[in-house]
Amino acid sequence: MTRVVLPAQLRGQILREAAGAYPHECCGLVEGACEGLAFRVTALHPARNLASSPDRFEIDPSDQFAALKAARARGHAIIGCYHSHPVGRGEPSATDRAGAGEENFLWLIAAGESLNAFVYLRGEFVGADWVTSSA
Repeated sequence: MTRVVLPAQLRGQILREAAGAYPHECCGLVEGACEGLAFRVTALHPARNLASSPDRFEIDPSDQFAALKAARARGHAIIGCYHSHPVGRGEPSATDRAGAGEENFLWLIAAGESLNAFVYLRGEFVGADWVTSSA
């Protein structure tokens, strides 16, 4: 069973970023720790979306580098990414499936007021369960 611990304030941050980016996709990286199939999110790193199409995301490489550096400085790792589907569903799209490739990588997808979690494992996305956290 895949589990994700995401503090309520970080969940709210993703949903606010998604609303603010509309009609484009927001995107960013997820900092934290992963033990097996248990993901603990400790910080988010919003990123500039370089995609030319509003229904795609492409994380700015300089933002990715800065996030990696910040996570390492805190003894964490980049364990996933997040983005929004402004007019789509809160599940991996065909474009997401084509662009995925990092094994055991967390994907958080915002659509409307919902936020869903998936992990890329063995060439496919697997839904994850939320573990409530107020921290």
